[in-house]
Amino acid sequence: MSASDRRTSVCIAGGGPAGLMLGLLLARAGVAVTVLEKHSDFLRDFRGDTIHPTTMDLLEQLALTEAFEAIEHTAVRTLDSVIHGVRITAVDFGALQGGHGRLRFMPQWDLLNLLKDAAAQEPSFTLMMNTAVTGLVREGGRVVGVTARSANGTSGDGDQVTIRADLTVAADGRASVLREASGLEVKRYGVPIDVLWFRLDRPPVDPPPTIAYLSTDGVVITVPRSGYYQVALLIEKGSWDQFRARGLAAFRNTIAQIVPFLVEPLAGLQGWDELQLLSVQIDRLQKWYLPGFLAIGDAAHAMSPAFGIGINYAIQDAVATANLLARPLRDGVLTENHLAAIQRRRYPPTRRMQAVQRVVNRFVGRPGDGGHLPNPAILSRAAPLVARLTRPLLGRLVGRGFRPETIAAHILDPTWDNPRTSCT
Repeated sequence: MSASDRRTSVCIAGGGPAGLMLGLLLARAGVAVTVLEKHSDFLRDFRGDTIHPTTMDLLEQLALTEAFEAIEHTAVRTLDSVIHGVRITAVDFGALQGGHGRLRFMPQWDLLNLLKDAAAQEPSFTLMMNTAVTGLVREGGRVVGVTARSANGTSGDGDQVTIRADLTVAADGRASVLREASGLEVKRYGVPIDVLWFRLDRPPVDPPPTIAYLSTDGVVITVPRSGYYQVALLIEKGSWDQFRARGLAAFRNTIAQIVPFLVEPLAGLQGWDELQLLSVQIDRLQKWYLPGFLAIGDAAHAMSPAFGIGINYAIQDAVATANLLARPLRDGVLTENHLAAIQRRRYPPTRRMQAVQRVVNRFVGRPGDGGHLPNPAILSRAAPLVARLTRPLLGRLVGRGFRPETIAAHILDPTWDNPRTSCT
C-alpha cells in the first residue's frame, strides 16, 4: 500500500445528512468508518433545512436533543396553506406519538456540524474534508474502495488518494459521482416544475405561520426562519431564462401578487445573484447495490422538495443501513445479501413517498394556471371539513413518512448481545 493509500472498513462518500448519520452510527457500533466531504465546510445555503419529528426521535436516541435545542431554529406545530385567499390548516403534528410534535427548520450546516461533533467523539470515525471522490476501485468484480482528490495537497490539482474499504457507500447526493461510476440503472420521472429559492426579511407584522400560498398567479413557499423567510417560487421547468428576460421588477411583482404582505421585503431583493435555481427531479436506482457497494439517500433516490422530506428519508436510510450492517461489518462477514436487505427495507417507503410527491407536483405543476385550484367559494365552504379529515393523516405522512426507523440497541450499546436488529 502506497503512502497515498488508506484502509478502512467503510468508506462513505458525502458528508451530508445520510453520510454523517451513517458514519456516526457505525462508529458508535465500533466499525472503522471514513467519510469523505468535497467541501471545506458545510456552509451552503438553501439545502434541505427541514427537521421532521422522526429525525428528532433519532436525535433523542443519540442523546443529542439538548445540543440540538441549544442551536437557533424555528418550529411549527401546523402547516397552513392559503389557497385563493382561504386559509387551510391541513397538517397538524401535535397528534403524533412521542414528544416531538413539531416540524423544525434549521440551516443544514448546523445539523451537520452537530452530527460531525458527535461522531468525532468516536475513535473509529474519520472525516476527510476537502476530499472529492473521483471514482470506484474494483477488483475481481467487486468494489473495494474509491479514488479521491484532496485539496489539502501541495500540487495545483490536489493530492490523489486511494481509500480501500470492505464497503463503499455512495451518499454524495443527487449528482452522485459514485452512482454514475457504478453503472447502476436509474429510473427518472418527469417533474414539471423547478424552484427559485431566495431569502427575504420578515415584514413588520407577520401573518400566522404559512408554508404555501397558491393562486392563479402561481405558488410561493414561505419557510419561517429566525428573522427572515426562506422563500420559493415554483416555476415551469425550463422557464428560468424567461423570468430573467422579463426583469427583476416583474419577478418581484409576481411574488407580490401571490403574497401581498411581502411587498415591503421584496424591495430588498436587488439582483438575480440572490436567487438560486433548484432543478426538481425525482428518480431512483432500480438496484441500490453491487458487491462491496451501496447507495443511500439522494444518491439512491432523489426526492422533490414536496414536504421537505428528502433529508428525513436520507437519514432513515442511514439508520436502516447501520442497523443491518454493523454486525456483519464488525465480524467481517458482509455479503451482497446484506446489501440487498437494505434495498428490500428502504425501497418500498421510498417508492410510496415518491408516488405521493408526483401527485403533489402534478397538482402544482403549471404555476399560474388556476385550473388546478378549487373555486374560492367552494373552497371556503369545504375547507374546514377537509382540513379536519386531513390533519391527522397528513401529520403522520409528513411527520413520520412510511416506515420510520429506530436505532437498534446494538448500535447504541455495542456490548448489547441480542443478535436481532431493531428496525421498526
